[in-house]
Order: sequence, then C-alpha cells, then structure tokens
Amino acid sequence: MNGRDRDAEGRARSARPRDGLGRPLPYGEAGVERQPEGVVREPAETVREAQRLLDAGMPFHAHEVFEDAWKSGPQAQAALWRGLAQLAVGLTHAARGNTVGGSRLLRRGAAGIEGLGGSYGIDVPGLVRWAGELADRVAAGERIDAAAESPRLLGAP
Repeated sequence: MNGRDRDAEGRARSARPRDGLGRPLPYGEAGVERQPEGVVREPAETVREAQRLLDAGMPFHAHEVFEDAWKSGPQAQAALWRGLAQLAVGLTHAARGNTVGGSRLLRRGAAGIEGLGGSYGIDVPGLVRWAGELADRVAAGERIDAAAESPRLLGAP
C-alpha cells in the first residue's frame, strides 16, 4: 500500500479536509463536512439540499448533490442534473478566482439546460440568464463571492 486514501473498490479518495469551495486544506485543519457520495434523493430534496449549500457559499458541495441526482436518477432527467452540476462547478471555479474555468463551466452548464422544461419547478430560463451574466462578469475578471452570487433554483411560487 502506498499510503494513499482509497475506498473499498480501490478508487482514490482524499481524506484531507476541505473548505467551503472544496479546496483541500492541510491535514489536521478543520474543514467543512463533505457531502456523502451516492445518496439517492427525491428530486425536491435534491433541489432543497443544493439550494441550502449554494446559499451557504458551498457550490462545490451543491455540485456533488446534483451529481448524485444525475447518476442515480432517470436517464430522461440526466441532462438537467448534469447541467446544474456544471453551473455549481462553474460558480466554484469563479469563486476560487479561476476566471477561464469558471466562465466556461457556467456557459457549458447553461447550454446544457437551455430549452429543458422547468422540471421540478426549476427556473431553467432564469438560471440560463444568471449563468450568462455571471460568466460575462467572471470573464471580465470580477471577483465573485459564492454565497452572494448563489442562484435561485426554483421559479416564483
């Protein structure tokens, strides 16, 4: 064994603590609790949990929630969850100061959900607008605060 963190199937896992944007911290430092992987949630629960994490300035963790839905949900909804995961990762990169990756992933996520119906009450047109506007600001070099920029997933009630 080479001392690397591995799961039961031998896949690499990092046990290092992470901050709210998913960046690894030195061993022994307090980090934020990681999202458990492979959780199967109802769509409404996925949206609620992801929104909670986005509002808390933790888009990296919200991306993991969307990724679980993408991988465990019906194939017909995979594009929606994948696009939302890309938006969350785009916000993560933007907040980390990665202007190129942030703007690209925001645009890729927006393109992935554009034209999809408003499944589960998700405001797809509003998210596409939000992502485009944010991507422009990120590409222009604007510093982004993840919590302040968190999108509203659901449309008006």
